[in-house]
Amino acid sequence: MGRGRGIACGRPLPWCPNTGKNALSRSYALTAYPSLLMNRSAIFFILKLAVSLLLIGFLAIKFDFGKSAEKLLDADFAGVGLAVLVLGLLLVNNTVRWRVVMRAIHAVLDMRTTFRLLYIGIFFNQTLPSSVGGDAFRMYLGRKEGLPLTAAINGVMLERVATLTGLILLVVVTQPLLLSRIGDHPATFVFPVLAVLAVTGIALLMLLDRFPERFQKHKLIRGVAELALDTKKLFLSPARAFLAVGLGVTGNVLLALATFFLAQSIGVEVTVLDCMVLMPPVILITTVPISIAGWGLRESAMVATFAFIGIVQEDAIALSLLFGLVNAVISLPGGLLWLLSGYKRADVSDKMSEAS
Repeated sequence: MGRGRGIACGRPLPWCPNTGKNALSRSYALTAYPSLLMNRSAIFFILKLAVSLLLIGFLAIKFDFGKSAEKLLDADFAGVGLAVLVLGLLLVNNTVRWRVVMRAIHAVLDMRTTFRLLYIGIFFNQTLPSSVGGDAFRMYLGRKEGLPLTAAINGVMLERVATLTGLILLVVVTQPLLLSRIGDHPATFVFPVLAVLAVTGIALLMLLDRFPERFQKHKLIRGVAELALDTKKLFLSPARAFLAVGLGVTGNVLLALATFFLAQSIGVEVTVLDCMVLMPPVILITTVPISIAGWGLRESAMVATFAFIGIVQEDAIALSLLFGLVNAVISLPGGLLWLLSGYKRADVSDKMSEAS
């Protein structure tokens, strides 16, 4: 009977662990899976690169990039320097916001560590065509610093929710002031609707722990339930919610102020209020992961949004390019912090794959 069982199990089936063919199949799967992940990353990179090149190519054909380049070359370093100082304050603001969220869910990192991990995440978001993304680096490094995996993931996700809520709130509050200049426009209803959707989305997040008990054995469902509990810890505490969303608002105000100084440095006539209303939609569009670090997508968005206040396309393109370059340069110290951390980029992909 032993020989018969051996012959029957000669096929490479999952329930025949002792066969040579099945062992070979398992070995192939273990070696092929990382290759598949690498191929998928390469495909995503090529697609993102294609989107960025197509958008930039379209803008270059349609508008005069020569004028935009002249604007950049004539930039006033004093204005650029002021923008850099404001973006430095933005780093501090965002560090405090993330720490507020982490403290709310009882996953505390000290301020220095929080700043370091945030800066590393910004570096990867700004300068590399990573399919993992800066947020995943923050999650991974938070885990390496001793946080539970669920807390590391939820802390980053909820910090993003607070940022997005602050962004929408800022536009809703400042939009009437802009309308007094440009008049009614069909797009003006978008952000009030987004504000309602943001509040609804947060409420729905809080309800994700209501799954029947029979589903709780699934890892994904348990993770979703933990996210719901952490959402309640943050947003059902008025003080914590106000502080997190408030820092989301101030972060976007600082971003608008930096944009204003950059605009002044190249002679683009905008006000701080213009930037407060027009930059949040640009940032929101740029976060869509279909291009390389937002290049091409950001320029297209700024051409469209700044046209509302009469800014010519070449000036909007120059401002967008300067904004992207300054942010990329500012993010470089985050790369140094990453190198000093001793972790490898490949480790992040592996750990996040294990978590999913």
